[in-house]
Amino acid sequence: MSLKIAFQMDPIAGVDINADSTFRLAEEAQSRGHELFFYSPDRLVWREGKVLAWVQPMEVRRVVGDHVTLGTAFEADLSGMDVVWLRQDPPFDMGYITTTHLLEQLSPDVLVANDPFWVRNCPEKLLVLQFEDLIPPTMIARDLVDLRAFKETHGDIILKPLYGNGGAGVFRLDPNDRNLASLHELFASLSREPLIAQKFIPDVSNGDKRIILVDGDPVGAINRVPAAGETRSNMHVGGRPEKIGLTERDQLICEAIGPTLRERGQIFVGIDVIGDYLTEINVTSPTGIQELERFDGINVAERIWQVIEARRAG
Repeated sequence: MSLKIAFQMDPIAGVDINADSTFRLAEEAQSRGHELFFYSPDRLVWREGKVLAWVQPMEVRRVVGDHVTLGTAFEADLSGMDVVWLRQDPPFDMGYITTTHLLEQLSPDVLVANDPFWVRNCPEKLLVLQFEDLIPPTMIARDLVDLRAFKETHGDIILKPLYGNGGAGVFRLDPNDRNLASLHELFASLSREPLIAQKFIPDVSNGDKRIILVDGDPVGAINRVPAAGETRSNMHVGGRPEKIGLTERDQLICEAIGPTLRERGQIFVGIDVIGDYLTEINVTSPTGIQELERFDGINVAERIWQVIEARRAG
């Protein structure tokens, strides 16, 4: 089976080929005989009932500095694709949300991964609210009075933007911290969105576990250990990936959320677990598959394509 596959993503020329999950997905697809196309989100168009994009034929190779060849751009009707990958990075802003509305028009003839309707309706820090027994004490609020009350109750908290990503804007406010009002003022000047506050989990010093799920089933995990003096463990801000297995608690969490992910067409998902707590369910552009392949020899990209190929064959 040869599929026509379009990747909606940020510029592929600038990715780290030894870390980027989208590159690994494209590399695996190419090795399976599929035809690849690239376009950036700003080249997506809806015109007179058609979802179009200015796409470029794409060939990838694992050569640093020479990892992609892009052909001449042409306007393509995306209904002629078999698969469209929604893989641009957050922020999850109105531009991102608009692309989900447009790609949703391709259903059911084109398989869009992850399903754009549910990507739009399952933001990383909001989907976890459906699993209250799995998450740490959490508040979503905009008013400073509410945030102060939460901090007084829990003492040591994490405060972050509700739609942030990559560890940007994440603050730990311990019992002695006096910066809540100033941070609230700063965030309020930048956005009208609420903030999310969670009780600080001391286990984060041992790492923030990224568990990869394919079609709702866990395939493995990597641990992301914060750099010295850091609370954040994101690899974007210096977190160190290391090999780790799944605990009974991890399996329990995956069993609880897996059916929801499967039913909502979230084929490739990365969840974050600190200690015993689920903190995020990443559906927009999860990462970690290359690190998992290096540590455990698990070809996650292959498993993802097996799921997609089976759906297209059906």
